[in-house]
Amino acid sequence: QVQLVESGGGSVQAGGSLRLSCAASGYTLSSHCMRWYRQAPGKEREEVARISIVGLTVYADSVKGRFTISRDNAKNTLYLQMNSLKPEDTAMYYCAATAGSSCAEVSRYWGQGTQVTVSS
Repeated sequence: QVQLVESGGGSVQAGGSLRLSCAASGYTLSSHCMRWYRQAPGKEREEVARISIVGLTVYADSVKGRFTISRDNAKNTLYLQMNSLKPEDTAMYYCAATAGSSCAEVSRYWGQGTQVTVSS
C-alpha cells in the first residue's frame, strides 16, 4: 500500500524559509515522477515543482529561484525547500506521485497535505 506523508509546514513571516518533507512507504519514489502541488482557499490547485526519475526538475514561474525540489533516495523522502516566502505562497501543500515512471503521467498517489501560512 502506497503512503505519502507530508510534514514541515507551519507559519512563517514573509522572507522566511520552510522545508517540506514527503516520506514514502510501500513505494520507491526514485522510480517515479514526484510532484509538489499547492492549493489556496478559493483557488485552483497548482503544480509547484516536479522531479523526474533522472533528477530533472521543473518549477512553476511563481516559485522559480525560491523553491528547490529534491529527494533523498536512501531515506525514500521528497523535499521542497522554500526560501524567500511570500504571503501568496500560503496554501495547503501536497506531494504526489505517478504510478509509472514518466512525468507525462498524471499523479496517482497523494499525501494528506501540510499547511503553509506566510504572514506579511
